[in-house]
Amino acid sequence: MSLSNAQYESIISGYEHTRDRNRRILEERRNTAYGKCPGLRELDASVGRLSVEQTRLLLDGDASALSHLHGSLEEIARHRSRLLADAGFPEDYLEPVYDCPDCRDTGYLRTAEGLQEKCHCFRRQEIALLYEQSHIRDMVSRENFSTLSYAYYQGEDLERFQKAVQICQNFVHFFEQDYHNLFFYGTVGTGKSFLSGCIANELLRQGVSVIYFSSAGLFDTLAEYAFHTREREALSSFYNDLYTCELVIVDDLGTEVTNSFVASQLFAFLNERHLRKRSTIISTNLSLEELRDRYSDRVFSRITSHYTLCKLTGPDIRMRKKVDHHAKES
Repeated sequence: MSLSNAQYESIISGYEHTRDRNRRILEERRNTAYGKCPGLRELDASVGRLSVEQTRLLLDGDASALSHLHGSLEEIARHRSRLLADAGFPEDYLEPVYDCPDCRDTGYLRTAEGLQEKCHCFRRQEIALLYEQSHIRDMVSRENFSTLSYAYYQGEDLERFQKAVQICQNFVHFFEQDYHNLFFYGTVGTGKSFLSGCIANELLRQGVSVIYFSSAGLFDTLAEYAFHTREREALSSFYNDLYTCELVIVDDLGTEVTNSFVASQLFAFLNERHLRKRSTIISTNLSLEELRDRYSDRVFSRITSHYTLCKLTGPDIRMRKKVDHHAKES
């Protein structure tokens, strides 16, 4: 799930285009301001000349040159602001233009230790490419709250589904303010994956980063990276995506081949995302007893302690829909 070289280069190229576009915007603003503010062009030109003169004095041993330069530049800035304001321009009209002021459209931030790390805007693009690979867009095009129906539920099954829908809507509404996790479990075909898709659809439209995995796909990928030494760098990148994405959905837990590796990776996944306060949704056809027996007490404890449990029961809706579809065709 790590980015290919082509995907990485595509993101970097996007930043270059953004910087070029914003430089053109600033240049257009500068020309507009020069036309309406007599003296502004000369004032800006004086900054360069002043800097050169003061630098020469500093090199000649004038210790006061730097402080004089700062004072002169501050006075020029105040004069510049007055000229812009008098002409009706906002104070920051000629400031550099950035789509992302944090990284200044480079995609990278400088840490306190002097290292470079990916900016949140880079991560957002990276995650977007990753969930494209996970086919989540196909899922959310079919599964969203607008297509939700209660027609296949009755009695206690209906009450459970209605409660689960309300929990999902609250999850979406308070996502930015409230760290929360959901665990859907119950019988086959009762809407667990559907509700996960509804949530994903709403949050993706809000710009939240979402990655979807089938349980088998997740652990197969982890095993592929972990057991091939040449893939260690890819594994590190994959873990970073897995642990930092704002929402991860794991569908059909229990359909993978379960062994000690899977159990340990599942616990690490649950624990690390909880420590980072990153939300997770898991769906499974396993009962809670089967969950504890298949994995471990500590996995069971993490889920029952840190997840809202939503039990769904009723008929297999997928089968009912197929029957209804064939009946209409005949």
